[in-house]
Amino acid sequence: MNIHVVAVFKFNENYLMEAVELFQTLVRETRKEEGCLQYDLIEDKNNKGTFFMVELWETEDHLNRHSGQDHVLDFRKDVSKMLESSTQVYKGFKTL
Repeated sequence: MNIHVVAVFKFNENYLMEAVELFQTLVRETRKEEGCLQYDLIEDKNNKGTFFMVELWETEDHLNRHSGQDHVLDFRKDVSKMLESSTQVYKGFKTL
C-alpha cells in the first residue's frame, strides 16, 4: 500500500539560499531511490521560508529505508541550524 508524506520546514530567512541548495541535493538523490513515486519541494507562496516536501512511496518499507540514506542524514544534520522551528511530518494512506 502506498504511503503519503508531507513534511513542513520553516527556515530562518537568513538561510533560504543555503536551504534551497541542500534541498536540491536531497530531491535529486531521493528521486533515484527504489520505491520513490513522488518527491516534490513546494515553497509556500504566502509564508517566506516555509517549504513542504510532498512524498509518495510504494510502501512504508521504502519510506523507512529512505530515512536511513546518507543523503537524508546529511540533509538533517546540515539544516538543523537553519530551521526556525521543528519540522512537522505527516504520514498517511490515501482515504478516497
